Amino acid sequence: MSNTSTASVSFHIAQNLGLNEAEYDKILSILNREPNFTELSIFSVMWSEHCSYKNSIKWLKTLPREGKGMLAKAGEENAGLVDIGDGLACAFKIESHNHPSAIEPYQGAATGVGGIHRDIFTMGARPIAALNSLRFGDLADAKTRHIVKGVVKGIGDYGNSFGVPTVAGEVYFDASYTVNPLVNAMSVGIVKQGETISATADGVGNPVYIVGSATGKDGIHGATFASGDLNEDSANDLPSVQVGDPFQEKLLLEATLEVITTGAVVGMQDMGAAGITCSTSEMSAKTGVGMDIDLDKVPTRQANMKPYEILLSESQERMLIVVQKGREAEVESVFEKWDLHCAVIGVITAGGQLRYFQNDELVAEVPAEPLVLGGGAPVYEREFTRPAYLNSVIDCNRNIDLTNEEIYDLGLNIVALPNIASKRWIYEQYDSMVQTGNVSTNKPSDAAVVVIKETGKGIAMTVDCNPYFVHANPYIGAQIAVAEAARNLVCSGAKPLAITNNLNFGNPYNPEVYYQFVEAVKGMGEACRTYDTPVTGGNVSFYNQSQEGPVLPTPTIGMIGLLENLDNHTSLKIQNQNDSVLILGGLSKDINSSQYLIQIQNIKVSKEPEFDLHKELRLQQLVLSLIDQKLISSAHDISEGGLFACLFEKLNLTKYGIKVDLPVQNLASILFGEAQGRVVVSCKAESVQMIEKLCVQYDIQLDNIGATNVSDVLQINDIVWSDKELATRYNSLFEIMNV
Repeated sequence: MSNTSTASVSFHIAQNLGLNEAEYDKILSILNREPNFTELSIFSVMWSEHCSYKNSIKWLKTLPREGKGMLAKAGEENAGLVDIGDGLACAFKIESHNHPSAIEPYQGAATGVGGIHRDIFTMGARPIAALNSLRFGDLADAKTRHIVKGVVKGIGDYGNSFGVPTVAGEVYFDASYTVNPLVNAMSVGIVKQGETISATADGVGNPVYIVGSATGKDGIHGATFASGDLNEDSANDLPSVQVGDPFQEKLLLEATLEVITTGAVVGMQDMGAAGITCSTSEMSAKTGVGMDIDLDKVPTRQANMKPYEILLSESQERMLIVVQKGREAEVESVFEKWDLHCAVIGVITAGGQLRYFQNDELVAEVPAEPLVLGGGAPVYEREFTRPAYLNSVIDCNRNIDLTNEEIYDLGLNIVALPNIASKRWIYEQYDSMVQTGNVSTNKPSDAAVVVIKETGKGIAMTVDCNPYFVHANPYIGAQIAVAEAARNLVCSGAKPLAITNNLNFGNPYNPEVYYQFVEAVKGMGEACRTYDTPVTGGNVSFYNQSQEGPVLPTPTIGMIGLLENLDNHTSLKIQNQNDSVLILGGLSKDINSSQYLIQIQNIKVSKEPEFDLHKELRLQQLVLSLIDQKLISSAHDISEGGLFACLFEKLNLTKYGIKVDLPVQNLASILFGEAQGRVVVSCKAESVQMIEKLCVQYDIQLDNIGATNVSDVLQINDIVWSDKELATRYNSLFEIMNV
């Protein structure tokens, strides 16, 4: 092996690349010699947390990753793949772009959107929808507003130009996210079963192509950048942030889907984290083959790029494709048609070795298998300790006696809280109607619903996680995240199918942070087994931590469901006057971990709210039954802001009002508590008796609390709010963002 193109290395250099001493020694053992700098760079990115999941894979394997509808094993393809009937499959996945968005909000968010869509269409699926889960710091902070504006514009500009509707999302604001925002992007696509393509390499002698954009110096060591805490010097890592081109990606999408139809493609993988290094090693390791790659043949944007720069570049809109030998012309003609680079850069070899050449010299030679997850990449079991703050978590359930005037003012303040207020300023920047499949725009529901044009059925989708619940109790909080996602699908009329997850936590070497991670994974697994929603894959994002400490633990759940009959799509809004208003799951006075406590009372940590995993399942089965039997006309789950926010959201933007009668004692807790497993529905008065019978059958408490009317007010006992004054406060986020 020649080292002429690279300098000698030492452990000090390895340490600067993020490797520890044991890992460096393992590299020496694998190679049976000292690596050169290019080889060391290859190991450093492939063994980074971002690529190897070395600190998380032990626990991820405990999640339920098999199910009757799953068509691809979790983690083995670019995205999850689930049977949706009629010979079709749904490909979906969520991933983070947190650190890049902290440093360069616009491009960080934009390239996150581009990357997750590539994971979908690399499998042969056409993306039909995008979602996002965003977490920012205190809106009073000018830097936070700068990050929010950049992230939102990046998501909007890329998605709108690419031509995929952004149909749903969630936005939270908390001081813990001030330095380290979270930007989680999800893509959903449809493909015919049997027409997918795998991320694998096979066939000795088959040519290896790079297609799409040219390779530049953007994103080098991006995976390593994502595997460390943010600090005051992180801005110096700006070259680690990639630059996206949505119009180039649109061309790549169409070319990719067309080239798959030729039948000449053996395997294909998106070049995401670690670029060519990751694609060549992961594709080779799956089948035990090797590759000889000529870096001189890689189209580049800059002259004289070094071997490690070409190999580690995370330039966007690129794919690696293995093609059947003899069918090169078919593939090349497709990419020529779409005016995209299509260059043969290598060949499949026997033996499992990856060999990279430049200027006719061998600049790096490493085995593929030890580089990747499930092969020889390190796997660690970190120490974890129950966080000290959990010892001071208190139960805040107590009588809150407020006057009617105080409750009136509190209602106005609750709907204006940043975590509850309208996010219209954000989502109006997204094109939600392109492709004309989003049926939930004119019929808003707890989950977005997109029609499957081939069958007339619907795919429901959502992203959910209340980080305050996870912080209060990581095990139960993660269960609630799964339950709420499923509840949103069910309230929209869909049967939950499967999840993808984005596990956002602080530094895994912090035992208290790792405890949060472990307990959240355990809770998530238990909930997914209960609801029969297997985990198809996802993303772990550690190191979301700054000098101020870790972010709130945020295991974001992306979930899809199926509406066999699109007529069952159920809106959250009131549909008729003189309908009865019912609470399924009962009234509750549990105020713990509510936005009322956190934001109004400034009690940052309290016990998790009331939650019963199995009661929740019965509730969801009940709601689906009620929808199927046409017994209810609207459904909306009780979440942030409690019953009060739920009732307001049901009447907002309609011509109807609501009048309810509730117990006077402890009314504030009843209105603003966030106990789980509850849904507010409206129905014809004559349907109530049948609903009561079904509630008995499913062992779910029912409270008939009032009725709809033709007014424009929300009346609770003798307290009256006009829809106009509530809506004014609800839309206050506009004023804040225009500062």
